[in-house]
Amino acid sequence: MFRRLFTEHPESVGESYVEHFGVAARFGAIMIVGGVGALVHAVVPGLCKTTGSDAVARLHAEMVAKRRRKQAAQTQAKTVEYVI
Repeated sequence: MFRRLFTEHPESVGESYVEHFGVAARFGAIMIVGGVGALVHAVVPGLCKTTGSDAVARLHAEMVAKRRRKQAAQTQAKTVEYVI
C-alpha cells in the first residue's frame, strides 16, 4: 500500500519521491498562478491576457521535453553496439 501510494508513480517517471515532490509542487504553483491570472482576466479582460495560456504552454513543453529525454535514454539502452 505504501509503495503504491508514495513510490510507484515517481519511479515510473524516473524520479525519487523527493524529486517528484519538488517537480509536482512547482507544477502546481505554476498552475495556481496561471489560474489566478485567468480569473483576473475573466473579470478585467485587459489584464493577464496570456497568463493562463503561458502557464499551460510552459508546463506542456516541460512535460514533452522530459518524455522525449526518457524515450531517448530507453532507445539508447536498447541499441548497445558490441565490439569484439
